Amino acid sequence: MVDNLIFLKLGGSLVTDKQKPFTVRENVLPVIADQIAEAQRSDPKLTLLLGHGSGSFGHSAAARFGTRDGVSGPEGWRGFSEVWFQASRLNHLVMEALHQAGIDTISMPPSAIVSTEHGKIIAWDLENLRQALSNRLMPVIFGDVIFDCSLGGTILSTEDLFMYLARQLKPRRILLAGIEAGVWADYPSRSTLIKEITPRNISSVIDTIASSSAVDVTGGMRSKVLQMLMLTGEIPSLQIHIFSGLIEKNILDVLQGASIGTLIRG
Repeated sequence: MVDNLIFLKLGGSLVTDKQKPFTVRENVLPVIADQIAEAQRSDPKLTLLLGHGSGSFGHSAAARFGTRDGVSGPEGWRGFSEVWFQASRLNHLVMEALHQAGIDTISMPPSAIVSTEHGKIIAWDLENLRQALSNRLMPVIFGDVIFDCSLGGTILSTEDLFMYLARQLKPRRILLAGIEAGVWADYPSRSTLIKEITPRNISSVIDTIASSSAVDVTGGMRSKVLQMLMLTGEIPSLQIHIFSGLIEKNILDVLQGASIGTLIRG
């Protein structure tokens, strides 16, 4: 376990325009990177693992080829390669913004180090990731294609990867930054924000949570909420925040301990 470890996800909707295939939000990435850099400067003990979605890059290609459901035949593997290329292309742009902000980072593409069976992770050697964290390098992972011994290939979302890593590394907090202020009870009207989700109120709110307004092959908001709530059941001390990364200084404030958006806890 790493002390003071936080997982931060930059959602695909935050770093890309999910309504426009292969379109990055060029004005957003540098602002996010600067906030992360400032948080690290203000708290030298902060240990951060970063993940990002694939947004309009990976999801567009994945929807076309159905990669999440399995891969076979020349066309399927061509699609697998295309999804990998687009996800890696976005990762390069994210890494460039982090580098420009002066953050010491290293990308760890899941496609090269993770194996699954029926979409469940069965092998992931975490030694290099642990070494990065202990040496003050920020590991960066992202939603990616994965070789699967039953399905041929599949896709794991950043939340899928966080679920596995959280069980191994026991972060203190998981921060999920998107474009929405939190989890809405009436999306897309957006008049009622759910401030807190726990095992005690999940049955009364889950049917009000919409999945996604754009192409998202990995399930959208409802799937994300259920995954994260399950994780808090396994790690009782864990707190998870879903919030907007577009609002000025939100990412910095949450990294510094503020409670913004929707809190998920056990």
